[in-house]
Amino acid sequence: MMHFIGGNQIKLLRNGTEYFPALEAAIESAVHEIYLQTYIYKADAAGICIGNALKQAAQRGVTVNVLLDGFGCKDLSKAYIQELELAGVQVMFYRPKISPWTLKKRRLRRLHRKVAVIDSKIGFVGGINIIDDCSVDHLHHNAPPRIDYAVRIEGRLLPVMVASVHKLWRRIAWAHLQQVDMSAAKATPHIPQHNIEGSVKEGMKAKFVLRDNVLHRRDIEEAYLAAIGHAKSEIIIANAYFVPGRRFRKALLAAAKRGVVVKLLLQGRMEYFLMFATHAFYNEFLRNGIEIYEYRKSFMHSKVAVIDSQWATIGSSNIDPFSLFLAREANVLVQDTTFATELRTDIISTIQEGAHRVSAQEWARGNLVKRIASWLAYGLVRVFLGVIGYSNER
Repeated sequence: MMHFIGGNQIKLLRNGTEYFPALEAAIESAVHEIYLQTYIYKADAAGICIGNALKQAAQRGVTVNVLLDGFGCKDLSKAYIQELELAGVQVMFYRPKISPWTLKKRRLRRLHRKVAVIDSKIGFVGGINIIDDCSVDHLHHNAPPRIDYAVRIEGRLLPVMVASVHKLWRRIAWAHLQQVDMSAAKATPHIPQHNIEGSVKEGMKAKFVLRDNVLHRRDIEEAYLAAIGHAKSEIIIANAYFVPGRRFRKALLAAAKRGVVVKLLLQGRMEYFLMFATHAFYNEFLRNGIEIYEYRKSFMHSKVAVIDSQWATIGSSNIDPFSLFLAREANVLVQDTTFATELRTDIISTIQEGAHRVSAQEWARGNLVKRIASWLAYGLVRVFLGVIGYSNER
């Protein structure tokens, strides 16, 4: 795994209210090329806004390449896709064939990352799809906006991001046997030197960490485990779908036993039955002093963590079998006290404003139905892992 790269300007973006205007502005400033990768693209207010910016960029001669996941975007209308393409936006789908009634491993491997790169100068990484913050399940239509994060990046990390988006676009284009404009992808990524040199001393250290099914199968998980293993005072993880494997659980328990304060901010609103598998670990965690908070005010799709107010990660990867074993994910690791403190402050604010702390006593004396459901759900997860070839839980 590569070392941290210094000389980066990284801005934390909270929810779509901060992310979409920043992304739109970067697209509007594009001169040469735009790469956008996302799991979900919905033609709602947010999607139309970003789509209009992409179309305008293509019409002024910018190469615009949009890569969408076949399952996450299965409901995106063909009419809207054609609208983008007629304007000059090149759209491709990652694994367009979906397999809802079978557990074929290849079709379960999805493009879950959310990455954008503009002119090799500005990058975005996070957990926010192209979908309005208030677009939630109809049963919860009165819920406040969902919570999620992204970052805007400039600096020395960009060449790594550029190489990644170019490589994946070429691979999918080859797989689709499409004739696409690869001139920009073949060019050597270039970032103006004055932008870099001015930020080396003041810029943040960061890594761009991927998970795929070839060379980077465990990179994101290993980054978490290394940071947890070195934690001295505090670990805060805010994760929407949290079903950690054995190694991850042992690392958190070991940290708690050596005196590290461990706080988990988890989803309090269950969107899917399998999310009950998260509860299977509550008893063990709570008995060992790990603090668990359930966010119940609205949906929480965060995939972030802060350790010792020095190390932080923001990205698309949940801590569950789907993200850690199957999906293409992308996270940014940031080694910077100011940035980590800002993210930590925001997570703590979320806990204070909309989360319920689950106590060991509360969990032990009540929640019988939840405990039964948790082990049923966890059993299904184990069966699923066995079927797809991951029978030995890590």
